[in-house]
Order: sequence, then C-alpha cells, then structure tokens
Amino acid sequence: MLVQLFIPCFMDQLYPHTALNTLKVLERAGCTVLYNPAQTCCGQPAFNAGFIADAKAVCKKFITENIAADYIVTPSASCCGFVKNNFKTVFEGDIVATDASQKLGKKVYELSYFLIHILKITHWESSFKGNITYHDSCAALRECNIKTEPRLLLNMLQHVTLVEMENTTVCCGFGGSFAVKFADISVAMAEQKVDAALLTETEYIVSTDTSCLMHLEGYIIKNNKQIKVLHLADILAS
Repeated sequence: MLVQLFIPCFMDQLYPHTALNTLKVLERAGCTVLYNPAQTCCGQPAFNAGFIADAKAVCKKFITENIAADYIVTPSASCCGFVKNNFKTVFEGDIVATDASQKLGKKVYELSYFLIHILKITHWESSFKGNITYHDSCAALRECNIKTEPRLLLNMLQHVTLVEMENTTVCCGFGGSFAVKFADISVAMAEQKVDAALLTETEYIVSTDTSCLMHLEGYIIKNNKQIKVLHLADILAS
C-alpha cells in the first residue's frame, strides 16, 4: 500500500524522532511510504488564531501536495481532525477548493485509526516494556472519533500494561494559542491531568498527539514530576 506521510510542523521541529518512528511503524506494517520534504503545515495554527487568509494559503498548499495520494497518514489526530472538519470553513464560498478539500478529507487518517481500520492490524510486537496510562486528546476523541484504536494497539503488546487514569477524556489544557492567552488556566489543567496520571503509578503518559504531550512534558519537567510522556508511535516502533 502506498502512503503519503504528513508530519505536523511542531513534531518536525521538536520531536523528529517520533516522525521517524511513525515511518518505521508504517513500513513494518507493509506500507511503501512517501514523504514530501516541502511540506510545512496543515494550516490549523493560523486558522485557530483567526488569520483565515493566511490559513487558506497554507491549506491550499496542503491540498496541492497531497490531492494525488490514495492515503495520507499523520501521527496527529489534531492535524487529521482539522483537515477533515475545518477545511470546508476555510474555503467557504470557494466551490472548487471546497470540493477538493472534501475529497482530500476522506483520504486523511490518524496513525492508530489507519492501522486498525484500514490495514486491519490484529497483532503487533514491540520490545518496549513498561506501565503506561493513556490520555485521550480532544482532537482524537471529538474530531476523529478515536478512542478504542490506540488501546487496541497497546493491548497487543506483550510487555506493556495499560492502566486507565480517571477523567482520561478531560482536556490537558494545551489548545494551541489557548495555552498562551490563558496560561494560568492552561497550566492548572495540565496539573490536573498529570496528577491523575501519577495516581495510576505508571511510568509514561501516552497519546496520539504530540501537542498534548509537549504541554504535559513542560509541566512535568518544570515541577519535577516522576512520569514521562511518549507518543504511541514511539512505543509501536520499539
């Protein structure tokens, strides 16, 4: 299966190892993976900040670079959800661009959803060992309807024990520009999420979204909390 890989801009800059691990996972699953080094962003940051004209330019670039692909896979439910659900708002009034964005939206998949529903993965091996808890990102849960898929994959792993935290579906507090505009609230939400994770007495917080993990990791490091963060792809690629 031929797959176009889309890597979120912040992952490219801050967590490139997770991007490489996503590539490893897809190749291990039998995919031939294409990566366009000219790719940049899905347009979500500009859109969420209210810069619609800027977002439109970035979104058009995304469409041009990916429209020919049969499958576009990303290790980010946030980016996936934006392309599927918000491109139509970006291109409101532009019939041609709206039509193209709707066709593209049907081809975009978050990694865990792609592995479970498209590749039909029922068995996976990983050398990763540890006790983990899982954080449902808002984008995965509410924009992509992803909840069971990451857990199915994690429960396939022989040396991984998944312990659910309380209120796993509660937001971590990141929300992109929300974390900047409402920093105190954002940090308090991160504290609540990390405290819930610590109660599970696990070693790692795992999620499909590096944006959430980046926010939680900042709080963890600053406050010297004894837990770490990992993207799902990092565990699957081990």
